[in-house]
Amino acid sequence: MIASKIKILRENKGLSQKALADKLGITRSSVNAWEQGISVPSTQYIVELATLFDVSTDYLLNFKNDKAINIDGLNDKEVKIVLELIEYFRQK
Repeated sequence: MIASKIKILRENKGLSQKALADKLGITRSSVNAWEQGISVPSTQYIVELATLFDVSTDYLLNFKNDKAINIDGLNDKEVKIVLELIEYFRQK
């Protein structure tokens, strides 16, 4: 559910509801309403939340249970190492 994901992501980032609201240019009560499941963010805010928390919009909307790993800035060798680590952990 998007409500619990927003709350968990916000807390993991060390943000208060007010701090998140300030980053998004909205009120704290709007963030609280999202987290309580009273309302849901508009498409604009879903995209902004995904960007802020470095997750996909699919993750926020529960379209997939997959998580993404951002490999921007890694060279080919580093990407290969990350992929090898993932494979290693899958085999355990």
